[in-house]
Amino acid sequence: MSITTKAVVIDDFGPIEAADFRDVTLAEPGAGELLIEVDFVPANFVDTLVFTGKYQFLPERPFTPGKGPAGTVLAVGPDVTDFAPGDRVLAMAESGGYAGAAIVPAITAYKLPDGVSCEDAAVLSLAFDTAWVSLFERGRLADGETVLVLGATGAVGNAAIQLARARGVKVLAAVSSPDRAAEVMEAGANGIVDLSQPDLRNSFREQVFAQTGGKGADVVIDPVGGDVFDAALRTVAWRGRVVVVGFAAGRIPEVKANYLMLKNMEVSGIQVSDYRKRMPELMQDAFTEILSLAAEGRIKAGSRVHYPLKDWATALDDLLSRKARGRVLLVPPRD
Repeated sequence: MSITTKAVVIDDFGPIEAADFRDVTLAEPGAGELLIEVDFVPANFVDTLVFTGKYQFLPERPFTPGKGPAGTVLAVGPDVTDFAPGDRVLAMAESGGYAGAAIVPAITAYKLPDGVSCEDAAVLSLAFDTAWVSLFERGRLADGETVLVLGATGAVGNAAIQLARARGVKVLAAVSSPDRAAEVMEAGANGIVDLSQPDLRNSFREQVFAQTGGKGADVVIDPVGGDVFDAALRTVAWRGRVVVVGFAAGRIPEVKANYLMLKNMEVSGIQVSDYRKRMPELMQDAFTEILSLAAEGRIKAGSRVHYPLKDWATALDDLLSRKARGRVLLVPPRD
């Protein structure tokens, strides 16, 4: 079946608001593809890079942006046997989600269990899979260890706290002020590190060592970068692992290699899109655990705010300016 739907279309890279909102016709799904009706699609920071042409993976133009749409399967490709029309799915496609319907690779789609709504799945997407790979694949977080989560009140930070606690691991959460402590403790943190204390370089280490018996953090998850990364590096335990997720602080930090040698320390990075392309089986394991935990109520998708799809530019602007409270979800129109 083919379908005509409203979609955001990027004809040329440039300002976010310069994209077009128009009817597009989608053909029948081909080999290895699904056609889904999109109920919700998250607006992510990475989308702003796509609109402006600054992201590392860009389809040929014109195209529809949008990662992680959630909805219902309308049709399947001729060789697809794991999905059927009517299945509710989260589709971690690289593009196509800013639309009322989308063609997505079946290999990047995950069936939703009972108890997980399409709306919750869209909230979970990109944040929880990034956190899962950071913790358990890149960070190799193990029983009895301590993880330090930077950017703990952000989407990836919150997801990392919840996933680590679901496995029974001790979690320390770095917060910008004590006023944010209740938020991260509710998510599952065992303790906080207050970044507002004087002399960040030393106070950060003192707080972490005080809560780990002088050992330090076995794993650090860092979506922040900048001065916070520099200070956190001094809190890492012997043979500890630091996973770089992003640079919300703006400055990309540098590491002196001799410091890594002295502590037998590792610093690695994560770009989760590569995992979806290169290790789809691992991502299936990730989403099986994430969606099962959500269905059991052991992790929470969290707050969200809705915007009509036609207001994508406003939604992304509110995301960038931190005006939006909770995860930003775009809602396509329905005939």
